[in-house]
Amino acid sequence: MNSNTLTVDQEITFYNQTNDTLTSIVLNDWNNAFSDRESPLGKRFSDEFYNKFHMALAEDRGGTVNLIIEDNDKNVFTWERTKKNPDYIEVLLHHTLAPNQKVKLHLTYISMIPSNKFTKYGHFEKYGMHLKNWFLTPARYENHQFIKYSNESLDDIANGVSDFDVDLKITNKNAVTTDLTVNNFTATEQETNVNLSGKNRTDFDLIIEKESSYRSYKIGAFEVMTNLSSGRFDDSLKTAIIKRVVDFANTQIGQYPFGKIIVSEEDYEKNPFYGLNQLPKFMRPFHSDFLFEIKFLKTYLNNFLKNSLLLDSRKDNWIYDGIQIFTMMNYIDQYHPDSKMMGSASKFFLFRGFKMAQTDFNDQYSYYYMLMARKNLDQALNEPKNTLIKFNVQIANKYKAGLSLQYLNDYLRNDLVLSGIQQFYKLNKEGQTNRDDFENILRSKAPKNIDWFFKYIIDSRVPIDYKFGDFSKTKDSITFTVKNKGIPLVPMPVFGIKNKQIIFKKWIETNEIDTTLIFERKGIDKLVLNYNNEVPEFNLRNNWKSLYPFSLNRPLKLTFFEDLEDPHRSQLFYVPTIFYNKYDGFAPGISFYNYSFFDKPFMFSLNPMYSINTKSIVGSYQLILNHYLRESRLYNMRYSLNGSYYHYAEDAAYLKLYPSLSLYFREPRYRDNRKQAIFVKYNIIYKEPSAVVIDSTDNYSILNLKYSNIKTEVASHVKFLTDVQFSGYFGKISAEMEYRKLFNDNRYFNIRAFAGTFLYNTNNTQNYNFGVSRVNDYLFDYPLYARSDETGILSQQYVMGQGGLKSFVNPSESNQWLVTTNLSYSLLWNWVDAYADFGFVKNKGFHNNFVYDSGIRLNLVQDYFELFFPVYSSNGFEPSQKNYSEKIRFIFIFNPKSLINLFTRKWF
Repeated sequence: MNSNTLTVDQEITFYNQTNDTLTSIVLNDWNNAFSDRESPLGKRFSDEFYNKFHMALAEDRGGTVNLIIEDNDKNVFTWERTKKNPDYIEVLLHHTLAPNQKVKLHLTYISMIPSNKFTKYGHFEKYGMHLKNWFLTPARYENHQFIKYSNESLDDIANGVSDFDVDLKITNKNAVTTDLTVNNFTATEQETNVNLSGKNRTDFDLIIEKESSYRSYKIGAFEVMTNLSSGRFDDSLKTAIIKRVVDFANTQIGQYPFGKIIVSEEDYEKNPFYGLNQLPKFMRPFHSDFLFEIKFLKTYLNNFLKNSLLLDSRKDNWIYDGIQIFTMMNYIDQYHPDSKMMGSASKFFLFRGFKMAQTDFNDQYSYYYMLMARKNLDQALNEPKNTLIKFNVQIANKYKAGLSLQYLNDYLRNDLVLSGIQQFYKLNKEGQTNRDDFENILRSKAPKNIDWFFKYIIDSRVPIDYKFGDFSKTKDSITFTVKNKGIPLVPMPVFGIKNKQIIFKKWIETNEIDTTLIFERKGIDKLVLNYNNEVPEFNLRNNWKSLYPFSLNRPLKLTFFEDLEDPHRSQLFYVPTIFYNKYDGFAPGISFYNYSFFDKPFMFSLNPMYSINTKSIVGSYQLILNHYLRESRLYNMRYSLNGSYYHYAEDAAYLKLYPSLSLYFREPRYRDNRKQAIFVKYNIIYKEPSAVVIDSTDNYSILNLKYSNIKTEVASHVKFLTDVQFSGYFGKISAEMEYRKLFNDNRYFNIRAFAGTFLYNTNNTQNYNFGVSRVNDYLFDYPLYARSDETGILSQQYVMGQGGLKSFVNPSESNQWLVTTNLSYSLLWNWVDAYADFGFVKNKGFHNNFVYDSGIRLNLVQDYFELFFPVYSSNGFEPSQKNYSEKIRFIFIFNPKSLINLFTRKWF
């Protein structure tokens, strides 16, 4: 073994325990997924905008080389590996293998271990390795075939159950941590030798370090090895926490089948508890012991289930997730029933009015799921793990799975789901299991029909939404109906509330929906559906019915800054804002809006601001009506009415009003990054006259039709846009295409082509011309800081639009047609580019002109912060000309919401 290379001499005795006669055997070789940027693993990294893998050196990526497979007589087996799936091979047997027969394969190869910066597992910067999926293993056999899954960094390898016997020889003295049995261990300054064994396993952990970072904790005969960071608190408390978690898992699920388990920091960082890990350490409102407890609980349960449930964890991943989160929720209910989502911050005076601070710890799971449901990006629980978008695979679906089991358990009562989990866990000790086994156990436990659970909760993404229908009351009784606004017909709990206390709770069965129900009043003042959020319901805001006359079902609450959606109240949020352009200066203001983290069918915002320069009120407003289509490629129809009022010159303002319709399309495969949209917008512009801007009094209305088709990822970017505009003065059409490619030498090439022409043009002014070097922003669509200036630093702002040239060439506009091409190529680093632009400009009454430029671009944050230094253009050699600093262009986006896209695109 070298610093990141293992020489492997391996023998596989394959025992055909199936009822089929085999002619080949499939071996998983997930380590080889790192050998190629175009592997399914590389493509997934690219989809999620993770660029470290594509930018890495070949020796850091890893792979499997020099593979030879022989039988006992040294006869070489033929094996096949495809470029499309480099992470498994098919070994063609010399003879058919009948049921209950065995065949021996002798393999020699070199495993080049990838860097741990890609998946948390691999070789460290300092000498050492955390090994996962580093050797060839027989694939799981099910339904008369081997399961052929590619490594997509999901920790869901489908290995067959095996017995392992490992002899490990390492140069120099090392510490070895593993969850296999250590039969022999010797270490000298020159060499470390270890013999390991394990039975009935699908995988194992192996960590090699100069000095071990792991500490051992014994709970009876069971050993826990962990290096989880814990902060500063008493070690005896840590021991007690570990014992409590281990005992709880054994009681809730069943006895762990092996003698040791590893709970590593790498395992946790791979799947952290989102929310706990997002704040800096000095701001985290949880004690160190609680943080460690949650980290250990989540990671221990993940490894516990992954190592002991013999499921296909890609196809049946919801069972793993469901049991894990279900158990975590039960643990919190038992040991931390009063804990809040924001920990000790809920006690601070400034946070007491926030729903987020007062939300119980376990209630946060439903909010994370609902975030995606309300964006129409949620996916069914039974979807294969590799088809889920990142947020769903790591957060939303995981949490919904646990909530769903908790829902069924609450409905059936008597801990029948818990009992079913325990029975299913025992069944796994007997052999391979699948979803059917789990489903059959739950059905056998249930005293009533639960078909609805699998049809609507597990196998569907159709939203659940109930509300009150007809309603009447007397002093002693309440008569009402519960209406189903959606398709799913599921049981729903109804609560009687008095002074915020639960007086009664009753389950409404599926056959009672849309029927008249009569309940005894019992002095309650409110009737509430799904009060404790037990049902994963899409909309909780219509679940309230006040019994008081002239009383609001949900009173209004004014909240500073952002907060969770509160189903008990109507919320209006307000937050300070600031805006800047040269003419208004800095304009502080306040934004009022009705939406929080979740999208709503109707959303509005009002943002008045005070312009310091003009001593006047400016600002904007927005009214949005969302119509989501759940099962269509057209998934969102958005109707909006927008308005804005700012200054476009030192002495003049503009008012823009525009109703619009936006149609958003998505691919059937949600992970596909292609985004398509159609926009229809009617722009109404009123401009105050200006003494410094020519033709400033022109008021106009323009119908604008746009289509966009964009697919962006790390390895490539493709964009196609069309734009059509009609008004009484002109009609014009344009199209734009852009392509960016990352090559194997880590250099980017980018090409953009633009073509636009006037269909008719009856106006002699320049207001509506195509811009060659500067965008002509007569629609006030671009965030320009000094839109009327032609000199000064702010006039050097660059926007990639229309002609897209960086140098100020002549002619600067076109009133007939314009065709340009923009090129760039990475030089020394991926943030230093050479660029070149060229094209033809045609104006009425003139011959077409050829224009061009070239220079250097500093691509500090692409599309958000860039600098352009012109070198040679139609103007000549620009650095030798006077006032060169006035020729430098810049991109700077002063908009936090735009920068947030750099983060959200990795998840959504």
